[in-house]
Amino acid sequence: MNDLEIARQAQLRPITEIAKEAGIPVEYLKPYGNSIAKVSHKFYDVLKERPNGKLILVTAITPTSAGEGKTTTSIGLAMALNRIGKKTFVTLREPSLGPVMGIKGGAAGGGYAQVLPMEEINLHFTGDIHAVTTAHNLLSASIDAHIKFGNNLDIDSTQIFWPRAMDMNDRALRSIVVGLGGRSNGFPREDGFIITAASEVMAVLCLAKDISDLKERLGNIVLGLNKHGDFVRVRDLGVHGAMAAVLKDAIDPNLVQTIEGTPAFVHGGPFANIAHGTNSIIATKMALKLSDFVVTEAGFGADLGGEKFLDFVSPVGEFEPAVVVIVASIRALKLNGGADKKSLGSEDIAALKKGFENLKVHYENMRKYGVPVVVAINIFPDDTSGEKKLLGELCKENNIPYETSTVWKNGGKGGVALAERVVELSNTSNQFKPLISLDAPIEEKLKIITKEIYRAGSYTLEPKARKMLKVLKKQGFGDYPVIVAKTQYSISDDAKKLGAPSGYNFQIRDLTLSAGAGFVVAVSGDIMLMPGLPGNSNAQKIDIDENGEITGLF
Repeated sequence: MNDLEIARQAQLRPITEIAKEAGIPVEYLKPYGNSIAKVSHKFYDVLKERPNGKLILVTAITPTSAGEGKTTTSIGLAMALNRIGKKTFVTLREPSLGPVMGIKGGAAGGGYAQVLPMEEINLHFTGDIHAVTTAHNLLSASIDAHIKFGNNLDIDSTQIFWPRAMDMNDRALRSIVVGLGGRSNGFPREDGFIITAASEVMAVLCLAKDISDLKERLGNIVLGLNKHGDFVRVRDLGVHGAMAAVLKDAIDPNLVQTIEGTPAFVHGGPFANIAHGTNSIIATKMALKLSDFVVTEAGFGADLGGEKFLDFVSPVGEFEPAVVVIVASIRALKLNGGADKKSLGSEDIAALKKGFENLKVHYENMRKYGVPVVVAINIFPDDTSGEKKLLGELCKENNIPYETSTVWKNGGKGGVALAERVVELSNTSNQFKPLISLDAPIEEKLKIITKEIYRAGSYTLEPKARKMLKVLKKQGFGDYPVIVAKTQYSISDDAKKLGAPSGYNFQIRDLTLSAGAGFVVAVSGDIMLMPGLPGNSNAQKIDIDENGEITGLF
């Protein structure tokens, strides 16, 4: 059976039962049908004096088109922990419609390790992403209206940083001109669209602790420069209250369940190659008060989502991860070792041995944070006995603890060994400490990230980045937290450098300020803020019949 067929055969329990077992009172629950509910963020005030459970961060090797199974492993691990008697939550990001309709398809796990109802989660869900889109575009429209009707803030129309947004891949909207059609339509200027997951509003939503904090962060967003070269903020326009009002329901975590009835918060969806790449802080903090263990996932590889979670999200959210799980698959390691994707079904010992260096680097990087680390080897049907034996030997030779996982095929049962190892490691010495101080100068932060995580020999700020650094220092942001936007397909800044490149020069072409989210983005390479649909997109496979049955999501 495929993932969709497996999901439809699952017997979902009423979400009110899942909430009751998790310890969530009905008065804090807002059901969206029988299988989905929002939980008021105010419920955290009731829980805040309780002790926290243990936080398990799931990250991965450098991602490939062969798949690593990070979300599937996260869900399966949470179910396995419940199987061995540990009350567990899983917290995940919401899928973006753009990738769902593009090449990725569904993003709610797979096989017998899924969060359900899969179709609703992958499509409109509770409307959170649409609310983010609306709040984002409310600001876009307000900027142009302000300029047309007097421009009292002296906004420089050539220095507006704020684009428009939509939750779809549409390459034709990357660069556009707005305001055509005469003065009644405003003043012409260059503009563009980004995908909603790349919006700073999405990052703000996932970092805010309550409505007041949300509104404050929205007001702090820098939309551009005035004609004197100073920052103009959203609070100067006075629309941050309205933006927060649009997001009043979106701030509440979404409660669903896994295929085995494990409670799951699926909330927020910032990309890890652009922003910080994790679900909302509210959802994870609430889950930690309700359970023994919380399994949370960071986007893309350990060099992106993993590093950002440990260096930025954890200090902001006051998290102390107990264990880091790095997901790897033999298929993905072979691709990192230069294997041809068309021949992945054939044994390739040489490519696996070479690709193992990628896993080794990620493991060494994560150990630098003082947290116990274990590798989860996600088993695929075409993995050969020789390849499995070699990978085990390589892990042992390099003192890398590992467990195999078959949660796609066997659900929580296939992750019991991994769960037991996670529990064991969670009881060992943990001296978690971020590599980077949040208040260090931007140049020092970049030096540490590029050297310690990306294994570069040096880094270079290109002219545009150097110019922006001067502006940031002038405006008081010279020691702001840093998030690096780079390719997810390599540890380096070059997608073609597979495996474990080192000693190269890491180039940063621009610095952008996300003052509402609370970080500076260091942009390396040509990061795509608005993807495009392929010639043969997943949307061409998706259909619905007269009974409302959807096909093609997987």
